[in-house]
This record gives sequence, structure tokens and C-alpha cells, in this order.
Amino acid sequence: MQQNQVAPFEVLIVDDEPGDIELIRSAIVEGRFICRTHIARDGVEAMAFMRKDGPDFIDAVTPDLVLLDLNMPRMTGREVLAAMQSTDHLARIPVVVLTTSDVERDVLQAYDLGASGFVTKPVDIEQLFNAIHGIQDYWFGVVRKPTIANA
Repeated sequence: MQQNQVAPFEVLIVDDEPGDIELIRSAIVEGRFICRTHIARDGVEAMAFMRKDGPDFIDAVTPDLVLLDLNMPRMTGREVLAAMQSTDHLARIPVVVLTTSDVERDVLQAYDLGASGFVTKPVDIEQLFNAIHGIQDYWFGVVRKPTIANA
């Protein structure tokens, strides 16, 4: 755990595959930072969470990091990125695309839409955990982000 971490980091996992969600959540829990995970099973739910829309999300926290799958029903990851970029306070939230795709077109489009990073989900569980830990180390241990109060 980072020595000066006073509160848990809030991580929003946006993915429609229950197995992937549980693996990502497990990797986050095993990481060296204290994180609370929140789940959105598609883009519509993710946007409602981040916008605090509706009774289910009125008390939702602003995530410190979003881990976003690209291919989901109702609203894709690409559409989520575009919606976040068009909303000032959401545009500042780092989003790492975490997807099975390794197609160059998807990588370019994700960055064009404002993604902070793009990681192809490794098939091997140990490699997936290492990737998640690397994401945590970078976003919670290395990078300086604006505080919510200043955002």
C-alpha cells in the first residue's frame, strides 16, 4: 500500500462478462493499493453511475479510474468514451480500455476518443493480474491527478 494513501481509490469496472469482472476485481484486491471496486455491466449503467443519475446512483462516488471494456450491449465502450469527453468533470477521469481486442483500429479509436490507456486482456490469469497491478501502480503510485475538489 502507498504510505500516504488516506482513503481507498475508487475503481469503476465497466464490463459485461461476469467472469472477467470477478478476475479484474480479484486482481485489484490483491494489488498494493486499497481500492473499492464498483461495477457497471454496460455503458448505460456506467454513465448513470458517473453522472449519479437515478435512485440507484444518487450516492455514487466519482471514480479515480475507469477500467472499460469496448464491446458491450446497449452502449459500447467507444460511446462511453465519447460521452465522457463531452462532459467536463467526466473528461478528467482516467479511463483505461481493458478489452480482448488487439486490433490497431480499436487502439487508435480509443485514444482518439480520450482513453488514457489501452490494455489487451491477457488470456493467462497471472498475466492479467500483472497487467492490473501495473495499471494500479501507474495510476495510483506514479501519476499526479487533480483532486476532485479542484476538478
